[in-house]
Parts: sequence; C-alpha cells; structure tokens
Amino acid sequence: MPYPQLITAAEKLAEGKAGLGIKDVVVLCGSMRFAELMAEVAIQESVLRGSAVLKPDCNMKIQHPLWADPVEAEALKVRLDDQHRQKIRLANRVIVVGDYIGDSTRSEIAYARQLGKPITYTHPSVEEAQ
Repeated sequence: MPYPQLITAAEKLAEGKAGLGIKDVVVLCGSMRFAELMAEVAIQESVLRGSAVLKPDCNMKIQHPLWADPVEAEALKVRLDDQHRQKIRLANRVIVVGDYIGDSTRSEIAYARQLGKPITYTHPSVEEAQ
C-alpha cells in the first residue's frame, strides 16, 4: 500500500491562496530611504496588476515614540526583520525598490532566493551588482 504524499507548508499556502481567490502577492524590499518610491510601486502593483502588496510598515528613519529609546529600537528592528521575512514567505514574488542595497535588503534578497521567489528590481543596475 503506497503512503500518501505529504504536502509541504508552501504547497498548503499556495492551495490556501488559490482557495481564497488570491492570485498574486508581492512583497517590496529595500531601504526606507525609498519610502516614497515604495508607495508608488505599491500603487502600480495594486492598481495595474491587481496584486496584494506587502511592504515595510515602519520607517525607523522618521522619529517616533515607539523607537525613541535605542535599546527598544534595536529590539523592534529584530522583530520587524522577522515580520518582513514572514511577508517574503507569503509572497509569490519580490520587488527590490531603489538604487541602493544595504545589508538588511541584501539579507532579504538572499532569503527570497533561498525560498525560490522570483525577484525583480526597480533599478536593474542594482541587480547586476548582486
């Protein structure tokens, strides 16, 4: 008697998205110095492609009481990095925004590649440098 094939978490996620009628989920990665460009890319992806767009929620480059304390800010950054990796796992594809890639974005790109996510860049010259 053959054993049933085990379904992976990624396959379960794909089935769940299909069952809910979710066709495309894109995650935006990049430095928050490109927050305005991220907002524009999110609009383009949402309106023109009908994609559900996930992107960073907090711009820690702008002062805010939640990250005013340096110790709390560092702990928050760790949590936000983990949340962004969750978004990468949920996404069908990744768009890297901006013409600069720092360590955090480089790490996100490596993670997305490890998961086999298709990656595009708003600035193709940055891709070549990878």
